[in-house]
Amino acid sequence: MSLPLVLASTSAFRRELLSKLQLKFIQDNPNCDETPFSNESAPQLAARLAIAKAQALAAQYPQHLIIGSDQVASFAGQLIGKPLTHDNAVQQLRAFSGQSVTFYTGLALFNSQHQHLQHCVEPFTVYFRVLSVTQIERYLQAERPYFCAGSFKSEGLGICLFEKFEGNDPNSLIGLPLIQLVTMLQREGISVP
Repeated sequence: MSLPLVLASTSAFRRELLSKLQLKFIQDNPNCDETPFSNESAPQLAARLAIAKAQALAAQYPQHLIIGSDQVASFAGQLIGKPLTHDNAVQQLRAFSGQSVTFYTGLALFNSQHQHLQHCVEPFTVYFRVLSVTQIERYLQAERPYFCAGSFKSEGLGICLFEKFEGNDPNSLIGLPLIQLVTMLQREGISVP
């Protein structure tokens, strides 16, 4: 008999993605500090936070498979966060115009019964079109992606901002690498579908 699944996240996007696998799961808040360490790279931060989130709920769910995930964006060697305001979103998208941004999505699956941890970081690069100020304003007014790293929602109208994608799993761009997750779940005896 397989262990029950817990998604250690409050993200509606991650909940939607995990629902694609048609597995029963519960969702809970891992309450982790997401402050980067000094000199921590984007992949290191994504991995550390994914692991921390999965392990944060282990005491509460001692016989479960706990999924932790976190995404960190990097542009020109700098970590990119959520813009939070319209002006910050305009500034981000103007900087990204004609450039590329790499998203690193950390994934961890923690078996709290056996203390077994699997984890990986899935990179995904987005290449932006050359964007006019008018295009940026229209997009931001339509979607208001102020709580999305990089100021866009690729699963919505944000797709119009891009020339191409580069990566193994488009789900990782939204925040949960399902291809890797299925592999990890299979190692734990859960077959999908």
